[in-house]
Amino acid sequence: MTLLSVGINYNTAPVSIRERLAFPAEILSPCLQELWQRKEINEAAILSTCNRTEFYCDLESKDQQILIDWIADSRKIKAEDFAPYLYTHYDSQLIRHMFRVACGLDSMILGEPQILGQMKTAYQTACEAGTIGKHLGKLFQHTFATAKKVRTDTEIGSSPVSIAFASVRLAQQIFNTLSEQTAILIGAGETIELTARHLYQQQIGNIIIANRTFDKAHSLASQFNGYAIALSELPKHLPEADIVISSTASQLPILGKGLVESAIKKRKHKPIFMVDLAVPRDIEPEVEQLNDVYLYTVDDLQNTINENMDSRRQAAEKAEEIIATKTEHFLSWLRSQGAHATIRDFRYQADVIREETLQKALSKLANGASAQQVATYLAHTLTNKLIHTPSSQIRQAGANDRHDLVAAAREIFKLDNTDESKHTK
Repeated sequence: MTLLSVGINYNTAPVSIRERLAFPAEILSPCLQELWQRKEINEAAILSTCNRTEFYCDLESKDQQILIDWIADSRKIKAEDFAPYLYTHYDSQLIRHMFRVACGLDSMILGEPQILGQMKTAYQTACEAGTIGKHLGKLFQHTFATAKKVRTDTEIGSSPVSIAFASVRLAQQIFNTLSEQTAILIGAGETIELTARHLYQQQIGNIIIANRTFDKAHSLASQFNGYAIALSELPKHLPEADIVISSTASQLPILGKGLVESAIKKRKHKPIFMVDLAVPRDIEPEVEQLNDVYLYTVDDLQNTINENMDSRRQAAEKAEEIIATKTEHFLSWLRSQGAHATIRDFRYQADVIREETLQKALSKLANGASAQQVATYLAHTLTNKLIHTPSSQIRQAGANDRHDLVAAAREIFKLDNTDESKHTK
């Protein structure tokens, strides 16, 4: 049995390769079943995200070509087109790798939490497809437990390290809860989309997307149960906003001091939290002079992010120590599985001897032997039969100068070093 992982990620492969090896959710289950039916594949799971695709398998051999050939067939891509971008992990390396991925230590953003949810989805999909067995199943459970301990015992995910996430986290600190707040997001690019996603995950009350291109704003807003407005409608809707986050490519400010001051008056001086993520700035610097406005720029947040990255790196060092310990724990469990068959067979053999001896003892009892005679017979015969084969094998090992086997027997049976002459007098 070999545990094998083959994969690509944002470090090893460009997006042009990653997108060709991606497995959309709707085809993942049948693909898993197809992979699992391949000869020598005992168990299989696939993790597929925008930044990585990884295949986890329990194989009969160490031949990774079996997996590479299947990937090529499944995704209709020549092996030579993607093989140079692959990384491969076996056994202990695979265990450590899965633990690091789940903890966010192998992510583009150190310590990001989304990957753990994606790994849980990969596990659930494989379970539903029937391609997870004892070994990978146990490994995934250990992976989730390790990630939980790292999150609990370190600060790896406590500090925001993206501009969008830092903005939302700061809003939470100001408003405590976001469920009753309205956010106006200005722009419709990647940063605003990520900000909207974070706000939505934190159960923001309302999201309004303002953009020069209304259709783009509408498309984005519809993903998060929000609604879109044109930039020209900002003066009308600004008084509704408890949170304003702006990130456009405009060369001129979009929100001036006068417009914001008017909105504050209509809000009866209820505070507005504003974040300007644009360069050049979307919000006039003079807005900061207004009472009841909390204005932050990208530089304000970047200083916090740099500090938080240092904090996460320190936490990552502690996380690596936890992962090393947890990896050894799983390896110990894995090694113990090799002894299970031997223990099972040994118990079966002992049960057969016990049953044969018991039936003979019961027969003697039925034929009139006393209970003491039968008990003595049972104890003497059972002991002799149980130790006969081990004694014979140890004697043979000694005759063949196999002192390693004799020493192993003393350890297995927990025999002390009492002088043998005591037993031969």
